[in-house]
Amino acid sequence: MRDILPALGRWYAAGLPFGLATVVEVSRSAPRDPGAAMAVGPDDEVVGSVSGGCVEGAVFELARDVVASGEARLETFGYSDDDAFAVGLTCGGEITLLVRRVTPERDPALGAVVESVAAGEPVGLATVTDGPAPRGATLAVRPDRVSGTLGASGLDAAVTADARGELALGATGLRHYGPRGQRREDSVSVFLESFAPPPRMLVFGAIDYAAAVARIGDFLGYRVTVCDARPVFATPRRFPEGVEVVAEWPHRYLRDTDTDARTVICVLTHDPKFDVPLLREALRRPAAYIGAMGSRRTHTDRAERLAEAGLTQHELSRLRSPVGLDLGARTPEEVAVSVAAEIVALRWGGSGAPLTVTEGAVHPSRS
Repeated sequence: MRDILPALGRWYAAGLPFGLATVVEVSRSAPRDPGAAMAVGPDDEVVGSVSGGCVEGAVFELARDVVASGEARLETFGYSDDDAFAVGLTCGGEITLLVRRVTPERDPALGAVVESVAAGEPVGLATVTDGPAPRGATLAVRPDRVSGTLGASGLDAAVTADARGELALGATGLRHYGPRGQRREDSVSVFLESFAPPPRMLVFGAIDYAAAVARIGDFLGYRVTVCDARPVFATPRRFPEGVEVVAEWPHRYLRDTDTDARTVICVLTHDPKFDVPLLREALRRPAAYIGAMGSRRTHTDRAERLAEAGLTQHELSRLRSPVGLDLGARTPEEVAVSVAAEIVALRWGGSGAPLTVTEGAVHPSRS
């Protein structure tokens, strides 16, 4: 839903009712993850997508009906091949949608979410989807405060605790409770969405390859910073708009920069005087991905230098080098695709092999 929040915020601020459909549960080879959203606003304007086109027409009509009636609905769409004109998913999966009418009076929590996301603050949104609680009721959960209610103080308290835990992990999914928040019951279903600030991508070495990697990192939703010790190269005009550019020794910059389990670090300098102190710092801190550019000879020399600098084999095993997947890439843009492909494969556990030689579901089960 993050992608469509600017439009939702405009309608919300103007007091214009709109229908919001959110994927709350999926099974098998579903086309979109939980949290994918589509909204129908004033003059039937549509933003977002819940299935990549399979059921959007039906969801459009459903959202209009919900806006008119004000009654939130839970609908499931699955595979259908009995009738060429039937509404269904072609992939064989199944998605469950919560569709609700949103106004400032009905949903004060959404305003808090819009404000927090715009300010870069972490926020979670809890929404009742089913059970003996008001369907569509919402609660916005920040690290230090909440907005809205799910209809019962005990339920609010239990969901707030869980939402803060999910927010720390950047996780989204269904949780189950009793009507007053009892954890051993599962009569009330609540969908928890986490809107953590975008993960960071730190690119070291302001070369042509860095510009391409920064561009694709921005496209993938990372907050990108490019750092180089040479001011003549570390200039904003050489990089895409919105990418932060820093002139500083890489290891000093990283030493003073917070990273977490979602952070991506790309070392493109392939110069020992930069690489070794930088990687010595990087490999001893939290990060989802640490990749370094260079030939196999460069990698061997770099690994030896890092071992001499005191890094353990476990620490060295975190290094993805030479960086990227084997795509036969040559140009900076092709190399950037190779690096991005490795980052995505590592995030989701993909093999990197062509789908034509793999078996099973294209989209593995989200268990």
